[in-house]
Amino acid sequence: MAGLLKKTTGLTGLAVARDPHKTLSAMYEKILSVVGNMPESAVYRKHTQALVEERLKVVKSEPNVEKLETKINCGQVEELILQAERELKLARRMLEWRAWEPLTQEAPPNQWKWPI
Repeated sequence: MAGLLKKTTGLTGLAVARDPHKTLSAMYEKILSVVGNMPESAVYRKHTQALVEERLKVVKSEPNVEKLETKINCGQVEELILQAERELKLARRMLEWRAWEPLTQEAPPNQWKWPI
């Protein structure tokens, strides 16, 4: 698909994706699976799930790569794939860190104030 449309991404080190729809769908499904293991009240889950579900809907409904890139509006499909890979890594780490749980000890005074 994308390989037929373009020979290069124009970005150093980023090769043209052979089957971007399949790759993006798989990555988005994996992200949804990981965030699905987090509590529904977790802010990271809410926002990530909403964004990924929206993008997955676009991927499934738009067969044209150029229109897909335009609708998502976050770069070329190859960049979207890279973003999804990084989001999946972060989601797995967030699950490991259990970031939604309360702090184990009280935060130092003025930690959340800016500027000090």
